[in-house]
Formats: sequence, structure tokens, C-alpha cells
Amino acid sequence: MPVAVITDSTAHLPEGFAARHGIRVVPLHVLIDGVAALDGVDVGPAALAEALGRKCIVTTSRPTPAEFAAAFRAALADGADTVVSVHLSQQISGTWESAVLAAQEVGPERVRVVDSRTTAMGLGFAALHAAAAAARGAGAEEVEAAAMAAVRRSETLFVVETLEHLRRGGRIGSAAALLGTALAVKPLLHMDDGQIRPLEKVRTMNRAVARLVELAVQAAGDDDVELAVHHLASPERAVELANRLEERLPGSGGCVVSEVGAVIGAHTGPGVLGVVVQRGTGDRVS
Repeated sequence: MPVAVITDSTAHLPEGFAARHGIRVVPLHVLIDGVAALDGVDVGPAALAEALGRKCIVTTSRPTPAEFAAAFRAALADGADTVVSVHLSQQISGTWESAVLAAQEVGPERVRVVDSRTTAMGLGFAALHAAAAAARGAGAEEVEAAAMAAVRRSETLFVVETLEHLRRGGRIGSAAALLGTALAVKPLLHMDDGQIRPLEKVRTMNRAVARLVELAVQAAGDDDVELAVHHLASPERAVELANRLEERLPGSGGCVVSEVGAVIGAHTGPGVLGVVVQRGTGDRVS
């Protein structure tokens, strides 16, 4: 393809999706008690959940500009004329900035860097739709536009067992003050203009799952949609949530289920459940 599509490991594309759609993935970095690892390469969801259960200190960091530059050059060396690199929100990570620095080094006329303003499959769907445009022979400008159009049609909702991990990582902002620290509260949050913001509070995880379904249906409206469910160390709840979404939105064509990796999991903690609704997609890419 004349345009190569690159994303980062926080897209949490289900297994096989990146290879099937020709998407290259640059991993973020994870440190567990000071030991460095690559997200999705050296450490996955099970190892992350186990480390958090042992109260290990888990921190994350962006890929370096050199790592992005190597990925861009590899894509160009493999025959692409240009690269469109789609990444998680610059409001919650320096990953986009690293990619921009690398693009300036490799050649801004050959590399376009896109801020998805979201993460997880909100980012994943943007990368998939960019890749679909590239597969149709679109140029770099059109591929970038396909990614941004997907971003504008996406809604990411999630619930966490506790705000501790988001607060510790500095990702929650003013939401912490709003939601407080009441142990009985399950906070419902969403991605809004690149930031994690609160929606409401519920008292139980069962009620939270019900509200995720209701909010997803509202977000879908009358559009055709693609759906994704994310979780960490909560596969039964994730399957239940996916089944309920498919019942309420039978025109979706199914719901992909993907466990979040070490970077997102480090900031949400085990038990997180998320839903991504991709509206008005036309030809589905998942």
C-alpha cells in the first residue's frame, strides 16, 4: 500500500487485527518495580494484573522518538510512500509528542501524526478505518481524514473498581474531586475531548454494567455501529456486557472483546470494564 498506518499499543486491537489490516504497532514502556518492559511484547494483561495484585510499583512511559523514527523508516523501506501514525490522546500521554519529533526527523512531508483524542478501541477503530482507506489506495491526506472522521464518531465509556490507579498516575484530573473516595461508589467515566472526565456515580458494579449498556445504546442512536468491550482480569463480566450490547444493538454485527494491556491497565486497575461505540461506519472494518 502507498500509505502505511502505524498506531501504538494502547489501541488494544484484538489478537490478529493489526496483522490482518497491515497496521504496525509501536509499544509503550512499562516499569514493574523498576524492571523495564514493552507493553504487549514483554508484559501482557495477566502479568500486569498479577503485579498489581502483589502491590508492585507500576509506571508507564511513552515510546522514544528514536523508536518511532525506526518504525517510520521501516515502513518506508518496505515500500510505503508515506506514513499516517495514529496515537492516543496527547492530553494523557506524551506518545503523540514523541511521534511528532520522530516525524520531523524522518521528514514531515512523508509522515503525518494524528492525535486520536482517545485511547483503547476508540484509537483502534481510528487506525482500522485509516488502514481501510489505505487499502483502497487512498493518499495520505485521505487516510488521515478517515482516521479523524472515525474519531468524531466514537464514544468511549468505562467504569473502574477504584479511582486509586487513575489518581496515582495523574490521569483523572478534576474527576477525583467530583467523585470523591467513597469505597461504595463505582465511577462511570468517558473520554471527552482527549481527557478522562466523569459521567456519574453508581453503587454497584452490576448497576454500572447496566448503565454502560444504556449509555452505549444512547451513543449509538439510529446509526449503524461497531462495538468493542475492554476489560482487565474480568472476562466473565466482559462477555456478559458484550452479550447485552449485542441484544440491544443487533445491527452492530457483533462486539469484539479485548483485554487492555499493561499501560492502560496500570492506570485503570483490575476490574475495569469499557465500551467503545463507533457510529455511522458504513463498511465495517473489524
